[in-house]
Amino acid sequence: MAQKKQGRLIIIGGGEKKDPERKILKEVARHADGGKLVVVTVATEEPHESWEEYRQIFQELGVKELEHLDVRVREQAKTEEALQAVEGASVVFFTGGDQLKITSQLGDSKVYQWIEKLYHEEGGTVAGTSAGASVMSETMLTSGDSNGSHQVSKLLGMAPGLGLIHDVVVDQHFAERGRLGRLLGAIAQNPRQLGIGIDENTAMILHDQESFEVLGAGAIYVLDGSDSSYSNLADEKDEQEKTMALFNIKLHVLSEGNRFDLRERRPEIPPKAEEIREPEKKTA
Repeated sequence: MAQKKQGRLIIIGGGEKKDPERKILKEVARHADGGKLVVVTVATEEPHESWEEYRQIFQELGVKELEHLDVRVREQAKTEEALQAVEGASVVFFTGGDQLKITSQLGDSKVYQWIEKLYHEEGGTVAGTSAGASVMSETMLTSGDSNGSHQVSKLLGMAPGLGLIHDVVVDQHFAERGRLGRLLGAIAQNPRQLGIGIDENTAMILHDQESFEVLGAGAIYVLDGSDSSYSNLADEKDEQEKTMALFNIKLHVLSEGNRFDLRERRPEIPPKAEEIREPEKKTA
């Protein structure tokens, strides 16, 4: 009996196409490793344009076999044509757009069941940018007013995601769109989950369900509410205008090369920073 092999997730905060070095997309292309890379444009309103843009980029990065999965209505996700598009893939890449389109069109379809198998059993890679990043978790953020993020009534909307990564909720375009307030609101609702905010042109590379490392130009922010002592989200008084209160939250900020242990909920110090040189001995 063949042994199941856990794959890899590459979760991108958006804006990766702005990087002339294509560092993050090079990493996605590298995991194709001579196999098929499928670009899934379910989330976007411009599937053809998005496909052509990523097709050109991945071809330039050396990917020989590229496939486009374009699902506009849920019925299409049930067809043999759609299933054949993803079967045999080494990498499945979700573009940006509206994450609710991904879950509503693909959720529990044969296409999604194959993607789950690719990741959980076949050792393949599932990547996603922007909306394609948010959809990776069990619970995903779908909306939230960044300008009014301090007000409980304007915090966020949430919905079930694809559930490829557990016990976290992911937000993207994080620093660029000022989304700290809504991610705080997400972990206030359920402190069991870690809040992970990813800047543009930045990715978390999840090797397993235990740890991730940071790749790219920006930062990844990890909010840990497991030791929080107070939240006023459940208070009923003046709910519409109430300002959020949340005590004793940990915040970790990680940059490229840093790692984070998801099980222990702690960052790992980069190896170079751990090296402490012995002081030079003075000679007489």
